[in-house]
Amino acid sequence: MKYIVWISRVIVGILFIISGLIKLNDPMGFSFKLEEYFSTGVLNLPFLMPMALGISIFVVIVEVILGVLLLIGFKPKFTVWSLLLMIVFFTFLTFYSAYFNKVTDCGCFGDAVKLTPWESFTKDVILLVLILVLFFGRKYITPLFNTKTNWIVGGVALVACILFANHVLNHLPSVDFRPYKIGANIEEGMTVPEGAPEPIYEYAWRFKVGGEDKIVVTNGDYPSVDGEFVDVETTMIQKGYEPPVHDFTIEKDGEDFAAELLNEEKLVMVIAYDLAKSNYDAFAEVAKATKKAKESGYRVIGMSASSADLANRIKSQYGLEFDFYFTDETTLKTIVRSNPALLVLKRGTIQQKVHHNDIDELEF
Repeated sequence: MKYIVWISRVIVGILFIISGLIKLNDPMGFSFKLEEYFSTGVLNLPFLMPMALGISIFVVIVEVILGVLLLIGFKPKFTVWSLLLMIVFFTFLTFYSAYFNKVTDCGCFGDAVKLTPWESFTKDVILLVLILVLFFGRKYITPLFNTKTNWIVGGVALVACILFANHVLNHLPSVDFRPYKIGANIEEGMTVPEGAPEPIYEYAWRFKVGGEDKIVVTNGDYPSVDGEFVDVETTMIQKGYEPPVHDFTIEKDGEDFAAELLNEEKLVMVIAYDLAKSNYDAFAEVAKATKKAKESGYRVIGMSASSADLANRIKSQYGLEFDFYFTDETTLKTIVRSNPALLVLKRGTIQQKVHHNDIDELEF
């Protein structure tokens, strides 16, 4: 039992630290995932949505600290109880998401590792088993260091997490796992490679045969049935290949200009997914930077999911010398974790990407 506890302790501790650090690298992204869980269509807890960012930071720091405490064997009773309560909650959450198909990605490992709902649930069940081993064998969890050293290690870990969270929130994630990272070409990210798996559908055809319902299941072909066709139900039984960049458009007056704009030699994108929630103080710097960009031969556009009226008011108020285009809010949130932010592109390839606090670092 002692050795099983040791193995479980190492596996759980490392997994919690890795999972927590990946999300701590991008707490804004994890907060978007929590907003999805809190939405009316999922857990129906809309009053928690304004607190999503604070909750995300607290949860991921706790996740990392519990992993550290488990590895050093400090406060084993508190640590194991906390781990058990956390994994029971997340196991319920991932089961609910998988069974009712509410959230397609739990965000357990941020954008670094994408898991399907059932894969997330399976992962949590395995962790639950390992943590139960720790719970019933907690007498074998002994400290690696003396009490003073353990307090120091735990304290240093906590302070490091807080400083790291503060850094990425005021700049951008230190490691970008998304398909819009610097060096990525957006058009190439939208391409489906030749021979990529296609989705597989199952069709349940219903006929009236001799006054009774008869259902015939096929994978697409219309069945040869001597009866009257009533209806058909279509079910996707296997997803096809989905390119990393999808739902990307740059629209104005109902027309998509993405192909044209992504072919520009010099392009600056000012991204503000929701102008009503933007940091307005930053638009003065945006105006200066975009004016300089235009003088250097760049084409400048704004991208937002806000209304044209609000975009025009912001444009007039801050003297912005560019037009705003419409792009899906989720896509804009995925592109960059800042509102507003600036991207510099060359023929669709992202050359620079900065938080509004780092606009002065742009080079034109």
